[in-house]
Amino acid sequence: MRSKFFIISLSLLLCCQVVMAADTNEQVDTYEYQLSNGIKLIVREDHRAPTVAHMVWYRAGSMDETNGRTGAAHVLEHMMFKGTDKVKAGEFSRLVAAVGGRENAFTSRDYTAYFQQVEKSKLGDVVKLEADRMSNLNFDDAEFSKEIQVIMEERRLRTEDNPSSLLNESLMATAYMSSPYRHPVIGWMNDLMNMKAVDARNWYQSWYTPNNATVVISGDVDPLQTLQMVEKYYGGAAAHTLPVRKPQVEPEQKGVKQVQVKAPADSAQLVMAWKAPTLKPNTIDDPEPYALELLAAVLDGYDNARLNRVLVKQERVANDINVGYDMISRGPELFTISASMAKGKTVAQAQASIRKALNEVIEHGVLESELKRIKVRILSEQIYKRDSIFGQAMEIGTMEMAGFSWRDIDPILERMQLITPAQVQAAARKYLVDDGLTIATLDPQARKSTEKGNQ
Repeated sequence: MRSKFFIISLSLLLCCQVVMAADTNEQVDTYEYQLSNGIKLIVREDHRAPTVAHMVWYRAGSMDETNGRTGAAHVLEHMMFKGTDKVKAGEFSRLVAAVGGRENAFTSRDYTAYFQQVEKSKLGDVVKLEADRMSNLNFDDAEFSKEIQVIMEERRLRTEDNPSSLLNESLMATAYMSSPYRHPVIGWMNDLMNMKAVDARNWYQSWYTPNNATVVISGDVDPLQTLQMVEKYYGGAAAHTLPVRKPQVEPEQKGVKQVQVKAPADSAQLVMAWKAPTLKPNTIDDPEPYALELLAAVLDGYDNARLNRVLVKQERVANDINVGYDMISRGPELFTISASMAKGKTVAQAQASIRKALNEVIEHGVLESELKRIKVRILSEQIYKRDSIFGQAMEIGTMEMAGFSWRDIDPILERMQLITPAQVQAAARKYLVDDGLTIATLDPQARKSTEKGNQ
């Protein structure tokens, strides 16, 4: 995908602004178009199977919500299946299934996305359906009242009855002061209880506009025919001015933060989270995010990685351990290490073992052989991902939503291969410090059923 770009005349392609990607040494496989109403269309041409993935990405997620209305992005995701003037509530999924397709949607902190995967001859059917609800969503208050109850029950099951989710929610709310990342994607329960149908409609009217949408189509398609189809169905959607996005820059943390959660659970849990930088479109050569991504893999990227080997296999302090870091996102990021305690072991023991392992990296660095193993694994996973029509569309969409281009994917992978052990050590030394650390612990409480059984 190392590409040269050129502009094709508006008159040639449905009066749209068009940018095409081409490589003189390889078959062209990715095309980018800009429709006159602001929709960006990216077509990944892949003829290995007679199937196609169609995705619509809106650059509006929970980070765009305001206090008192958290959860609006996710609520609207649900309401998008509740009908238009042409399609009755619940019919969208049935119509996709009727043409042999699968579909779903998901909301994150950074975006909301909708997808269908169908046999290639049915692409027009799902494009027509998706374009219709981009402009013509029409749900009544009764549908909203039923669905908000479903969402509140989803929150109870996935968060309030899940000790790990409760711990993570408290961690985020403690680690961040200003960033809207401090709010859960599903929303706070009180906000859901007080949400009205008009709140969901306002979210739709504010953010669901073609100039805030990217359409990604991947699979066995002809790019120009796909452009014509997208122009036919999406071209009539009217653009409007988006709400002003405030930066909400997170203040510098100046000391350790701690939070404890008491909840029914089988064992104690620990999460240590450090403020960490992310890769930005204008700083794609910055080595630090790449180094932190590789550090996460060195610590927990394979079965015998450092933390799993020490805490789970040797010391048996933890039943499992996980390291998380995402170097690409719209907002600030955390480098997290989480552990679930083994029977008879304490959070203090796990924290001491983690700090010892981190100090080993800070003082003595990582081995070239460790990095080589991780880099090979990253490339292998990338090749595997590109065997999937849906995986290719996902990769393109997530990059675009973070402000990058699909053209950045290969350069980023190439840049990752250049990171040295010294750069990984330097990143660990700079960012894994107490001044940017938040510690969240779960104090396990007896489950009600267990208490009754002991009476």
